Amino acid sequence: MDVKFYLERLQAILSNKRFEHCLNTSNTAVKLAERHGGDLEKAGVAGLLHDCARDLGANELLAMAEIYGLAIDAIEREMPVLLHARLGATLAQQQFGVDDDQVLKAIALHTLGEPEMGVLDKIVYLADKIEPGRRFPGVELLRKTAFENLDRAVLESLNMTIKLSIQSGGPIHPGAVATRNWLLQELGGAS
Repeated sequence: MDVKFYLERLQAILSNKRFEHCLNTSNTAVKLAERHGGDLEKAGVAGLLHDCARDLGANELLAMAEIYGLAIDAIEREMPVLLHARLGATLAQQQFGVDDDQVLKAIALHTLGEPEMGVLDKIVYLADKIEPGRRFPGVELLRKTAFENLDRAVLESLNMTIKLSIQSGGPIHPGAVATRNWLLQELGGAS
C-alpha cells in the first residue's frame, strides 16, 4: 500500500479541512488498532482513505454511484451524503489501487456499520467519530469508551446518531438500526 501516493492524491481532491480530518482519523485508527489488536497498517490506510468521496456534491455522489453500479436506496437518494462511504470504498479500489478487501470493507462501513462488522470495521467507524478534531456533546466519553470496548463505543455512537436524526426530524437509515440491534444482542441487551 502506497501511503505517499494516497496522501498526494487525497490532498489534491479534498479540502484542507477534510484532508486534516482524514489524517486525524488515520492516526486515531492506528491507536485504536494498537489497543484492540487490529492490523495497524490496514487501520491507518482505511482511516486515511475513508472520506475520499466525502467532498463530492450530492449530484456527483448519485451519478458516480450509478456509474459504478452501487444500489441506491430511498434514504440515500434523499440524503446522498450517505453514499460517500460505499462510493469511497469503490474509489479507493478504482482510483487509489487499494486491493485489500478488509480495508475496502472498513471504508464502506464507516458511516452505517453493519451486523457482524469486524474489528477493523469498528476501529475505522469509531476513529472517524472520535478523532481529535471532532467536537460534539459526549465525544470525550465516546473517546474513552472506544479505547475500553469497541462494541459499546459503536453502540453509543449509533445511539447518538439515531437520537440526533430523531431530534432533527430526519430519516434513520435501516442499516444503522440493524447495526445497533445486532450490537445490543451481542452485548446482551445492554446499552
